Amino acid sequence: MVSLSTENLQIGYGDKTIVENLNLQINKGEITTIIGANGCGKSTILKTLARVHSAKSGIVYLDGKMIHKVPTKEIAKKMAVLPQSPEAPNGLTVYELVSFGRSPHQSGFGRLTDNDRKVIDWALEVTGLTSFSAQPVDALSGGQRQRAWIAMAIAQETDLLLLDEPTTYLDMAHQLEILQLLEKLNREQSRTIVMVIHDLNHASRFSHHMVALRSGTIVKEGTADEVMTPDVLKTVFQIDAEIVKDPRTKKPVCLCYDLIEKEQSLDKRRDMNF
Repeated sequence: MVSLSTENLQIGYGDKTIVENLNLQINKGEITTIIGANGCGKSTILKTLARVHSAKSGIVYLDGKMIHKVPTKEIAKKMAVLPQSPEAPNGLTVYELVSFGRSPHQSGFGRLTDNDRKVIDWALEVTGLTSFSAQPVDALSGGQRQRAWIAMAIAQETDLLLLDEPTTYLDMAHQLEILQLLEKLNREQSRTIVMVIHDLNHASRFSHHMVALRSGTIVKEGTADEVMTPDVLKTVFQIDAEIVKDPRTKKPVCLCYDLIEKEQSLDKRRDMNF
């Protein structure tokens, strides 16, 4: 099973440092979610883990090897990546897109084998896209396109899946379907999954391990019970959250919340009126 970790990672763009001294261990065979406010470095960390973005300093280890020294094809056999808002060439069909997931396993002229076709058909089926396989990706709805990209990622058959906001554009039912699919892949095939996700309740429900970030720094990591607390959410999101237990899953749920800054400004205005 593939392992992934970082050592004193510093990440940024140009002169701007976004993440500094990041030491992160992705647990094998678990679902890890990264949560945090917009701009805190979640997607940048995921890109760096996937070697899409280069770190300023520090090391990403894949199976104990420095990832920048691992051949690209070897990485692609171990790690599938779904970026945020990917785009496909005009006219590319759903089947063709999903077939790209088989590229790391092909040799020679890159022709699809019977096994490749079997895996592609399976990926289309579990994402509910079998009937759309001949349609152009750019003719699909936003939610259907997102499912097509997820189908491509799982067709790659890697032990490790990195997904940046995989439920984007999906309605509530399809969000749940995709997350349950990822949960099934984790449970039945022991795939290690790392997700950036905005919905805290989904993160809590489907994670073994959560990592909460603020300004590129880990505020708290651990189980949902350890991370989904009023104090952690106050630090990470500047909100006053009410946390309860989900009666079905027994996981913590953010029932409601208020903005702390708003509350403080209201208190100031009240004081000025006296």
